[in-house]
Amino acid sequence: MDKHRTTYPIGTPGIPWGEDQIAQWQTLQSRKRSYVDDVVRRIDLLGDAFDLASYGTLDYAPDVYSLYVLRSRNWRDDLPCVLVTGGVHGYETSGVHGALQFLETRAADYAGRINLMVVPCVSPWGYERIHRWNRDAIDPNRSFHADSPAQESAALMAWIAPLRQRFVMHIDLHETTDSDETEFRPALAARDGKQYEPGEIPDGFYLVDDSDAPQPAFQQAIIAAVSEVTHIAPADASGEIIGSPVIAPGVIAYPLKKLGLCAGITDARYRSTTEVYPDSPRATPEQCNAAQVTATCAAIDYVLAHAR
Repeated sequence: MDKHRTTYPIGTPGIPWGEDQIAQWQTLQSRKRSYVDDVVRRIDLLGDAFDLASYGTLDYAPDVYSLYVLRSRNWRDDLPCVLVTGGVHGYETSGVHGALQFLETRAADYAGRINLMVVPCVSPWGYERIHRWNRDAIDPNRSFHADSPAQESAALMAWIAPLRQRFVMHIDLHETTDSDETEFRPALAARDGKQYEPGEIPDGFYLVDDSDAPQPAFQQAIIAAVSEVTHIAPADASGEIIGSPVIAPGVIAYPLKKLGLCAGITDARYRSTTEVYPDSPRATPEQCNAAQVTATCAAIDYVLAHAR
């Protein structure tokens, strides 16, 4: 979609989509990469080092996807519990591959020090189609609430529920891409019958804190570590990043639970959403994955140093 367009090719401006428009949108979505080849095969190779389980399936007939979680072997009740999630938005590639790379290269450093749980790809249908939404044109990352309409969100919440109060930290790995402005935000406006208002994509890495329970020192520890790997997004001329006030270098804040965001699904004291910018001319895919790994390690290191 042309970045200068103000209307979306599906639906009638000002009128929310119905079943016919969603069906039309579905016909335009095609598989562009393989969840099994890219993700599941790497997960399988980690089965000897971690406890591997399926926490549910997505039934998008004729496609059915198993959802996987990996957790520390020798889980101990006396250790802090840490949650890492990736691929809530399937098109945000480094969220998925960063989580896998962390498992493959750094997770062993924390054996015996934390109880680790990692969900590398929450939205495999979206991963294959490089899309923000699920097959039903629903954003999973606005759907982590009771009676969720998103299979992806409901399955993860059900799995996490018994341990929700045990987690001390949750980091949710995301990206902000140019396609947010060229495709996904125009599509959202069209779906909801609203006027699309163009925004500005920040060039660099940033974090989303919880405005209802902020942890500024935790966020800044992550920013400081990631700044050694890739550049941090500056505020725009209004002192904002994606329309939200910058509360510290590279940090904005949302009410995570109220918005139904994945980073709000636990009662963890330390919560953060990473946002990598893969379309920057100053960043490579390898840097983006490394930024996710670095952010995850910095978050865990901070918790180990400060949590009681």
